Amino acid sequence: MSIKLGIIGGGVMGEALLSRLVAQQVYRSDEVLVSDPQPHRRSVLSQQYGVQVTADNRAVAFATDVLLLAVKPQVFDALTVEIAQTVACVTDSRIPVVVSILAGVTVSKLESAFPGWPVIRAMPNTPATVGAGISAIAAGKHVQPQHLEQAQQILQAVGEVVEVPESMMDAVTGLSGSGPGYVAILIEALTDGGVYAGLPRAVAAKLALQTVLGTALLLQESGIHPAELKDRVTSPGGTTIAGIAELENAGFRSALIEAVKAAACRSKELGNS
Repeated sequence: MSIKLGIIGGGVMGEALLSRLVAQQVYRSDEVLVSDPQPHRRSVLSQQYGVQVTADNRAVAFATDVLLLAVKPQVFDALTVEIAQTVACVTDSRIPVVVSILAGVTVSKLESAFPGWPVIRAMPNTPATVGAGISAIAAGKHVQPQHLEQAQQILQAVGEVVEVPESMMDAVTGLSGSGPGYVAILIEALTDGGVYAGLPRAVAAKLALQTVLGTALLLQESGIHPAELKDRVTSPGGTTIAGIAELENAGFRSALIEAVKAAACRSKELGNS
């Protein structure tokens, strides 16, 4: 059986994608080969998902469908040196699409490492590990519609997918990539507010978490604008408008906007370093 999906890197995000791709039968276990330097990780992935494993990254590069890069960005240069000879040996009829989830590794850098290959840069976020993520993808110059379809199929296994020009990837990083951190602080602050108002911490934490989760789900399923939902729960002279006034006084909106801007700028800096 030929290897259709090769995954270089069996860490958290690599396993998140692998687990759902196998569970959803996008790929059969015997069609997948995963490389990882750690014997323990290889053993876990093999036993849990029934996939083939190896310590040799070069073997994975012979995948016929998709080559998924899921290693740390810091090892990208060493990885490309390691597999360069293998990449050069792959014939035109067998070239897979390269899907990279390496933060800060640009399309041009990917195309230099995989000359003539279709490459797609992707930015998933951490909720992808529970199947509730959002990924942005940017295509290289050799990418055809079928390659985009393959990448979308891979990433839809862990959530939603949007296609953007690569020039927007730093903004994506600042919003959805870093966003879970902002939301975590929001939930923590709501919990602390509940404790301050007299609630036991466990109760406050449950109320805060479910309020954020439920509100997001309501907005998603109803399709209404967040401002409309805000207006619906804000009665004249009521509790919600009193709280919103304090948020406005504290610069809550501006703080979030500035957080996204700062993270996007930092992403750009890291990409240029």
